[in-house]
Amino acid sequence: MKVILIEDVKSLGKKGTIVNVSDGYARNMLFPKKLGLEATPKNINDLKLQKAHEEKVAKEVFEEAKAFKAELETKEVTVGLKVGENGRTFGSVSTKELAEAVKSQLGYDIDKKKMQLSSQIKELGVVRVPIRLHPKVTAELKVNIKEMK
Repeated sequence: MKVILIEDVKSLGKKGTIVNVSDGYARNMLFPKKLGLEATPKNINDLKLQKAHEEKVAKEVFEEAKAFKAELETKEVTVGLKVGENGRTFGSVSTKELAEAVKSQLGYDIDKKKMQLSSQIKELGVVRVPIRLHPKVTAELKVNIKEMK
């Protein structure tokens, strides 16, 4: 019997694939646990429509991320850092502080976990911080580190 998997099933396949299983396994295991549907022409057509819709939504999200990247890379955020004698800094700028600065200065709510700092920011000046907006889109935000008074 041909079955469309609704969920990932170990040793059978991933969600959305059509697999061939024995009738008893399908009736006693897959159907009662809502892991699969019988592969009727209607269900196969529904699966195709669902995949097309998911691809369309994924493409829209990707395009939005690209547009937001272009907008974000034109902006700049200023963050203060305490400085002592001889220009020595106290502490560093964290991703939490960067996220708060972006929210207060630009009005964007960016998750601090999406900011990818290779090392801590401990010096004054301009730094480019990569922000992962989408698995395929990474923007660079210009951050100006100034002396806090």
